Amino acid sequence: MKVLKFGGTSVGSIENMQRVKNIIDDGGTKIVVLSAMSGTTNQLVYIAESIANNKLDIALHKINELHDVYAETINTLILNPAIQKHVKAYVSSVFNLLLDSTYLPYSKGLENTILAQGELLSTYIFNAYLQQEGISSTLLPALKFMRIDAANEPDSLYIKEQFKKVLETSEQADIYITQGFICLDELGGISNLQRGGSDYTATLIGAAIKAKEVQIWTDIDGMHNNDPRHVENTQPISNLSFDEAAELAYFGAKILHPQTVTPVRADSIPVRLKNTMNPEAHGTLISSKTSEQGIKAIAAKDGIAAIKIKSARMLQAHGFLRKVFEIFEIYETSIDMITTSEVAVSLTIDDTKNLNKIIEALQVFSTVEVDENQSIVCLVGHIVVNHSKTYKLFQILKDVKIRMISYGGSNNNISLLIHTQDKIKTLKKLNNYLFELVTL
Repeated sequence: MKVLKFGGTSVGSIENMQRVKNIIDDGGTKIVVLSAMSGTTNQLVYIAESIANNKLDIALHKINELHDVYAETINTLILNPAIQKHVKAYVSSVFNLLLDSTYLPYSKGLENTILAQGELLSTYIFNAYLQQEGISSTLLPALKFMRIDAANEPDSLYIKEQFKKVLETSEQADIYITQGFICLDELGGISNLQRGGSDYTATLIGAAIKAKEVQIWTDIDGMHNNDPRHVENTQPISNLSFDEAAELAYFGAKILHPQTVTPVRADSIPVRLKNTMNPEAHGTLISSKTSEQGIKAIAAKDGIAAIKIKSARMLQAHGFLRKVFEIFEIYETSIDMITTSEVAVSLTIDDTKNLNKIIEALQVFSTVEVDENQSIVCLVGHIVVNHSKTYKLFQILKDVKIRMISYGGSNNNISLLIHTQDKIKTLKKLNNYLFELVTL
């Protein structure tokens, strides 16, 4: 059995929903994971923020505005009167819940409940549309099997056991529809897998059932060798290893949630990236196989803060690094890049919510300098650090100020830290140097 995930753009219009229906209606049994319709999650975030800031008039206006969008979608997509009646009743119940939320005190639990409605709406409407079209389909509620633990990590054993139960007790169908992104927390409250989490949902399900393949359908022909939003004439990559895909996703490739390949790599379940608007395109196949050496792709991650920490003791600062890392552990802040000298360490973080507390703790035993508005540019490929032509990338050093370089921490990744204002220039220069001069 295959698992197919469709993103918000893929279910964001009547025409695209029809495309998805045609893709999945091939006679095979499959599990389909859906995101919220494009734009819905952003609207729900805005509604939750308005409630949190006690701007209830704005929240009410946005709720009614969004309800109108869904009413129009239903009137156009669901033409069967009986089915349309049921769908309208369900959608009204969702928006009544949102309206009731404006009278409740704000909490993180309330926000998570609000955000969950996008996936609940898209799956209910799409399942009804499939049934109208005579396609055998049924809903599998993600909140009955998807759960995270106290560390906000997926509870894989629970997911596997509960998904099996839900699947066995559900109405038999050719197409099983479920929600991406949403889950329960360890206490049974509604939570989520963060932005892009529908990809993660798909591979968690894929691992649970030992799927033949997991497909991630978006609006682009697979993973490109550079950021097509900033660089012209980028090309899709036919094949990537799990390691290469994980590096690219973590360091900024927006097509994948950073943890997407983690659940499936142990069982070598391939992940295929496809384009809903161009289903005949090959896309990108991510698997355990490695192909040619050299740099295959470039990605960039913004919102980075670089922290330079210098020991107050100057020479032979025994235990200095241990104390530094302990502080980041206390504040649950991950480090992306790191370079060291005898008495100093420079590192980067992308989560700055506790930055002031971290600085204050570090200043007890060191001097600290912080540079914000930084970006990490990541170059990825199989055994890239050993490739004979990798040296060509350093030709950009004469044109771009490089704050840090991470080389050798991974065989498949070289990372450069630059100021964000230089990012687009750097991506273009790297593209010209590497993909014109280096044979992959």
